[in-house]
Amino acid sequence: MKTKFELELADVKRIAAAAEAEALKNQWAVTIAIVDDGGHLLWLQRLDGAPAISSHIAPAKAHTAALGRRESKVYEDVINGGRTSFLSAPAVAGMLEGGVPILKDGQCLGAVGVSGVKSSEDAQIARAGIAAIGL
Repeated sequence: MKTKFELELADVKRIAAAAEAEALKNQWAVTIAIVDDGGHLLWLQRLDGAPAISSHIAPAKAHTAALGRRESKVYEDVINGGRTSFLSAPAVAGMLEGGVPILKDGQCLGAVGVSGVKSSEDAQIARAGIAAIGL
């Protein structure tokens, strides 16, 4: 039997607050999604001015990062590198940069997905959120 880490609501709130602060500091209107290790939505926050579609894209990026246990950019790079057949992979729709897994001691606790600005900026916001819990 193994011991498994998991996100608690207090962790989710700290991640969300730090991600929001990073977005606001840069005047970026985004949607922030946080999921557990199975890709289930724990938090969704659409900042004022964020595009409506970002409320679908952010959770998809987070879901992809959690299930794959790697940044969603990895999949974007694979597809852009010519392996377009990866678009047919089941259960992964957010194959764009901006989904970042939350990892502790080699275990995936969940992921943060952000959408609304440049993909690299989305990832910056996600990483700022994760840093708030010391990971």
